[in-house]
Amino acid sequence: MKKIATLILIATILLTMAGCQAKTPSEGEPDKVIFTLDWFPNTNHTGVYIAKDKGYFQEEGIEIEIIQPGESTAEQLVASGSAQFGVSYQESVTFARSEGIPVVSVASVIQHNTSGFMSLKEKGILSPKDFEGKKYGGWGSPIEIATLAYLMEQDGADISLVEIVTIGDIDFFAASQTGQVDFAWVYEGWSVIEAGLKGFDVNYIDLGHEAEVFDYYTPVIITSEKLIAENKDLVERFMRALARGYEFAVENPEKSALIFLNSAPELNADLVKASQVFLSTKYIDDAEYWGYQNEETWDRYTDWLFENGFITNRVESKKAFTNDFLQ
Repeated sequence: MKKIATLILIATILLTMAGCQAKTPSEGEPDKVIFTLDWFPNTNHTGVYIAKDKGYFQEEGIEIEIIQPGESTAEQLVASGSAQFGVSYQESVTFARSEGIPVVSVASVIQHNTSGFMSLKEKGILSPKDFEGKKYGGWGSPIEIATLAYLMEQDGADISLVEIVTIGDIDFFAASQTGQVDFAWVYEGWSVIEAGLKGFDVNYIDLGHEAEVFDYYTPVIITSEKLIAENKDLVERFMRALARGYEFAVENPEKSALIFLNSAPELNADLVKASQVFLSTKYIDDAEYWGYQNEETWDRYTDWLFENGFITNRVESKKAFTNDFLQ
């Protein structure tokens, strides 16, 4: 009898252990994840809002909170563990890693740089050569000046003939009409569309088309080396849900815009809808799948940053990004 009782006890323990091993994330308490944006909510972020709204994160055993970065940057929040994931840019990840901040890009939101320089058509700015004698309204970052200088040099122009004005987030259209600035660095999928909706005729110079080196990944999704090392399963589940969100946005731009607007009703609905249609063709574009990043793109821009003195330590692209958590 004692032997039988012992065998029953052992069997019970084994069954209990098996039950624990078979338990899925959704059966226990969900993992709480903080996701930080890079700025105010916009259509670069639609995928994460869709994944939350449609329950993709919940299905993966994740409870997500979406925040804006405030005084800190997404890189600082993610590296410190104050947020587990966030939105960044290839250049920001490179700068961070050069300074020893261990963040990693785990997906590119869109495949090609859709930013460039916008100006009212009346300013007559059709190429980087036309920047001469004009006022550039920017954020006061040295990399802006270096980018302008490089483009102008390739076009036989002189950066010293450009007046650099720091305008921050001031309304570009008002500033341009009053002569405060002549051109600014914007996202085509937002500001250029906004210009059309407001009735402004503009010229747009596509940065990535002007110089291949500037066709880098912006924005990207980041996490920390620490989270990858200590909770790879969470990263896998999070990225699986997020990819579904962006894939839905690719296939359903109109529905996606409405879902996003439910979370950001303060935004211009017409702008969001038009922007979502524009970006639906950009999220995957010519890549094999959403989020894909290639080493050549990382190396090209990282080398440019190093050669121009923006980073003092070379950054290994293979450590700065990974495709391991995608398809």
